[in-house]
Amino acid sequence: MDSTYTIIIADDHPLFRNALFQSVHMAVSGANLLEADSHDALLTLLEKEPEPDLLLLDLKMPGANGMSGLIHLRAAYPELPIVVVSASEDAPVVSQAKSHGAFGFIPKSSDMRTLISAINQVLGGEPYFPQGLVTDSSSYNDLAEKIATLTPQQYKVLGMLSDGLLNKQIAYELNVSEATIKAHMTAIFRKLGVKNRTQAVILLNELNA
Repeated sequence: MDSTYTIIIADDHPLFRNALFQSVHMAVSGANLLEADSHDALLTLLEKEPEPDLLLLDLKMPGANGMSGLIHLRAAYPELPIVVVSASEDAPVVSQAKSHGAFGFIPKSSDMRTLISAINQVLGGEPYFPQGLVTDSSSYNDLAEKIATLTPQQYKVLGMLSDGLLNKQIAYELNVSEATIKAHMTAIFRKLGVKNRTQAVILLNELNA
């Protein structure tokens, strides 16, 4: 396929990222390929490249918080085609990814031919999902809508919260005051409809179960 496509590969495993890199090059001659190894790195990249043609996303990347990372990206970049590339091949995971706006789903166990075919299909405007692995799934849509309302900074705070960091640790990591983090917490709890950090973490875990 002839191309001036810009494609982002977001995965924290260098070996698999390299394999994807090679597959995309074989599928799309001359593509502009960019890489990110964490959710934060991906957001920074998207600020510089606001209109890539395709994002190949690993759900388990640092800072992504599983399915909620997809939801957050979908809300922030509604026009961006996102294809989840995952080690999981469970039908509920594939269905959930589809219901949360993924344009495709490629299992990491796929061979090179399947990868190339899937990438070409997606760039051609057709979604790609493995046969027999998609069922109707809308049970988490209400929660997904709530997470989609979080700002990038609030989402980052929620992720650190789920990692068990204290307010002062989060403030240190983000180089802001504890008062700022408390304000973020209040906004997060209000948007998610919870009363405390424990309930927020439970909610996030439910989404990524």
